[in-house]
Amino acid sequence: MTVVLVHGLPETKDVWNPLREVLDRDATAVALPGFGAPRPEGFTGTKDAYAEWLGEALERVDPPVDVVGHDLGALLTMRIASAFDIPLRSWTVDVAAIFHPRFAWPDRVRRLQVPGVGEAMLRAVREARVDDPNSTASRLMGAGVPRDLAQTIGAVHDEDMSRSILDFYRSAIPNVAAGWWDDARSPAGSRGLVFLLPDPPEIESMSLGVAERLGAGTLRLDNLNHCWMAEAPEIVASLLERFWSSLD
Repeated sequence: MTVVLVHGLPETKDVWNPLREVLDRDATAVALPGFGAPRPEGFTGTKDAYAEWLGEALERVDPPVDVVGHDLGALLTMRIASAFDIPLRSWTVDVAAIFHPRFAWPDRVRRLQVPGVGEAMLRAVREARVDDPNSTASRLMGAGVPRDLAQTIGAVHDEDMSRSILDFYRSAIPNVAAGWWDDARSPAGSRGLVFLLPDPPEIESMSLGVAERLGAGTLRLDNLNHCWMAEAPEIVASLLERFWSSLD
């Protein structure tokens, strides 16, 4: 069994380090292009380009494969599980609501999608001091990432990462579901699990709707923040091990 971990934005694969250290199984964290890893020549950074890149990466992994996706990585994982012909043993994701056709981007993302405005916003993020609430490190700490790790990841936020963030968001208008939802199906031969974080009722309702559409089970991560893998790795490792053991 091969465990593949897919990070979100504005993150690098290092966000998985706390979880990898406590898992009883070997796990590989992939580095998405532009997020602490170079972008291949000609890579457009759109949501479809990222899904295709991850699909090709997973095809090179020896089966059986268990994928855990977070944030952007969760969206790509759901796309691959529901629309790509790539055999997965299981897939686990968070932020399922963002995959729903009724999901609306928050105001900050809508501003990032505006040419010129988004570039200025992310330039200010890159130039912010570590303890500035607008810095990448501060945002990650607010999401549950320990300070030292948040600073390490934040230091990687360069122009390439900003460009990759903008490319992805600007390809997902009005939302991620556009062009993806109609293809979404319950994948045959694999089991899905959707983590439910503390969310407003309307967000949880969309997460449950996505789980139903994709034939996935759900599990609540009570009292945990967005970056649960770094905030409470022992708890999450236990939950994942239990899920994977049910498939053995």
